[in-house]
Amino acid sequence: MSQEYSKDKPDQASFHLAGIVPTVGQPLDFNFPWHDCMIPIAADFLAIERSILECATAGCETIWVVCSTDMQPLLRHRLGEMVQDPVWISRKQDLFPSASKREIPIYYVEFHPKDEGKRDSLPWSILSGAKVAKRVCESLSKWITPDKYYVSFPYAVYPSQHLKRYRKEISSPGNFYILTDKGDSVLDGHYAGFAFDAKELGKLIKYFWDKQTGKYDSSQPMEDRKDGKYITKLLPMEKRYSGRFFKVEDIFNQLNNSENVFKIGMEWYYDISNWDNLCEYLNFNNKLKRPKLQFFSNKKWNKIGEDIDQTTYNTEEI
Repeated sequence: MSQEYSKDKPDQASFHLAGIVPTVGQPLDFNFPWHDCMIPIAADFLAIERSILECATAGCETIWVVCSTDMQPLLRHRLGEMVQDPVWISRKQDLFPSASKREIPIYYVEFHPKDEGKRDSLPWSILSGAKVAKRVCESLSKWITPDKYYVSFPYAVYPSQHLKRYRKEISSPGNFYILTDKGDSVLDGHYAGFAFDAKELGKLIKYFWDKQTGKYDSSQPMEDRKDGKYITKLLPMEKRYSGRFFKVEDIFNQLNNSENVFKIGMEWYYDISNWDNLCEYLNFNNKLKRPKLQFFSNKKWNKIGEDIDQTTYNTEEI
């Protein structure tokens, strides 16, 4: 496990690291009857469960899963609304180990219907999830607004359990990158986890909007526009809404990596975004297994103002 770090970080007692798990993007080549993020990577262990555990291991206080409306009930049924914090799930030396457990809430962010077919790509999935997380937290209190966003992709596998020892460094100002066994990162086109400061969010969203195309051709001369300002020329079908096909590195290469950059190298890394790569990983001798500890219990949070035994849920949500 290698690491690179530019300078010492201060202790952030109230630092809010929000985890983002993007699942909305152009479909992969599996053609399964379920979503690509639910690819099994081991017995009773799905790719998205590994991503959730990666966020929890990195020290995220909240986890936001960006998904389409039709997939939300299935994901919610499988994952539940919380995951156990890996640091606090097994405190055997505590007087009451079960009382020491800490749950990390999982929130499901609906991909906006207006973006479907126009901006359904992984980078916009990340940005829209981060934007919703910021808006929701700000509506509650400015003191819980995310300071940093940690992104984990369901389309790669690596030993992310080692992130637990670097929680302090990850939950500090400055960008963070996981490196593959060849030293590459998400900026090189890999599905390796990374984190970026919240102050970068507005710049990235603006860059996405400036870079993408819409329905109309913005290069139409002013004299040809309606009333001298309204664009009327349509773009060819293949050039419309280019944001659908943006890759993560196309947008996040705008991150400021001039200072306070923390990097961790993985011992091995497998891209599982296509069938051949998935087969190669499944043939790997040291592949991951489902954790023995019960990180996922399919629990739901109690409704406000009701006791546990009085809380009921709509069966249509399951």
